[in-house]
Amino acid sequence: MNWLKILPIMFYPKSPPHMVLIILSLFALSYHINGLENGLARTPPMGWLSWERFRCNTDCEGDPDNCISENLFRTMADLVVSEGYAALGYEYINVDDCWLEKSRGPRGELVADRKRFPRGMRSLSDYVHSKGLKFGIYEDYGNYTCAGYPGIIGYGRSDAQQFADWNVDYVKLDGCYSLPLDMDHGYPEFGRQLNRTGRQMVYSCSWPVYQIYAGINPNYSSIIEHCNLWRNYDDIQDSWASLETIIDYYGNNQDVIVPNAGPGHWNDPDMVTSHSIVQHFRCLMFFLRQLIIGNFGLSYEQSKTQFALWAIMAAPLLMSVDLRTIRPEFKAILQNQKIIAVDQDPLGIQGRRIYKHKGIEIWSRPITPIYQTYYSYAVAFVNRRTDGTPSDVAVTLRELGLQSPTGYRVEDLYEDVNYGVLSPNTKIKVKVNPSGVVILSAHVQPERITRTTYNPLNYYHVK
Repeated sequence: MNWLKILPIMFYPKSPPHMVLIILSLFALSYHINGLENGLARTPPMGWLSWERFRCNTDCEGDPDNCISENLFRTMADLVVSEGYAALGYEYINVDDCWLEKSRGPRGELVADRKRFPRGMRSLSDYVHSKGLKFGIYEDYGNYTCAGYPGIIGYGRSDAQQFADWNVDYVKLDGCYSLPLDMDHGYPEFGRQLNRTGRQMVYSCSWPVYQIYAGINPNYSSIIEHCNLWRNYDDIQDSWASLETIIDYYGNNQDVIVPNAGPGHWNDPDMVTSHSIVQHFRCLMFFLRQLIIGNFGLSYEQSKTQFALWAIMAAPLLMSVDLRTIRPEFKAILQNQKIIAVDQDPLGIQGRRIYKHKGIEIWSRPITPIYQTYYSYAVAFVNRRTDGTPSDVAVTLRELGLQSPTGYRVEDLYEDVNYGVLSPNTKIKVKVNPSGVVILSAHVQPERITRTTYNPLNYYHVK
């Protein structure tokens, strides 16, 4: 069956297949938005952070190996380097909520919990930097953080300087215990305070998500101007249902979300809890952006799906997993260099869902290299079905918008199979496991095709 003739596959409704490339080209050219130009986050940030796996575990007496403490972050920094993650681009070690004392110091300064961080945050920052990594920290634009620790209200200037003095490289500012209407002023002002310190710090905002839940339309022009990345939606949970919700949100709202992304300014897709819970307990939430691969709630196939779609969506790749115990097959997903390259593509064009029908979705992202007016692409085939059997999807490259007469070198990025140079009229059929993914790269070629080559597997056919 030719899936892409059932429903429109384009970025805009009712566009015929031969218009895909033209629209993609216009899309790429028309959304160069001037964002925060602090020279940082030219590709989506990558690293490790604590929240999804370790939450707000402050019981260092009863659970010393897993509590939020300097020992945990030093251990994870060690493993990010020794286990090969740093060499692949995972560079940030980010502390989240629950690192503070419950009250400020005598001069109004932030104070790390004296028992769990006895050497202080500057010492932890120095340790992370000694490993060749970068150090990130959490605070909140409110009276309190989401877990009830001191927020920045009334202390923005001194807190920004304190972060600079600690040699912080990445600041995530949450939005609990604050008024969403005040965020249009407060988030830009704290960003200015960070810049005034003279230290370059990636600025991650939770600004739009709180306004969305308050019924306010975020001013994305201002958000792009002042933030390197921002949350559009709610927390990730360690489940496939949570992952599906965020996939749907980004697919259903892509016309609003996608144009805002680009080098230096990124959408930050995290997962979602029940909407009713969000509305009633918004101030208790922790807005993060983790990869939950290697924890407890996702199968192997579902973990592959998250990583592939995060790459298509140009999302930050921030692991939140216990690197001491992660199983080899999940580690291999997180260390897939070819999919990381898709996520880190320098064009910075966020991908889109171009097809959806009966549980089958196709997502596509323009990437480098470019030849003449033709982009290369990463294409993800996603099976949202749960009927217990793999699904076949058959489509020509042309129907995916790949129309260069010079052809495309096609590769399966999980199976590491190179199918050679294929023409736009070549039909491929992929077999996608339930809740799984097949992700391909199609690199446009600089010379006209003289022949078509391929190396098919039993479950993947080219003809």
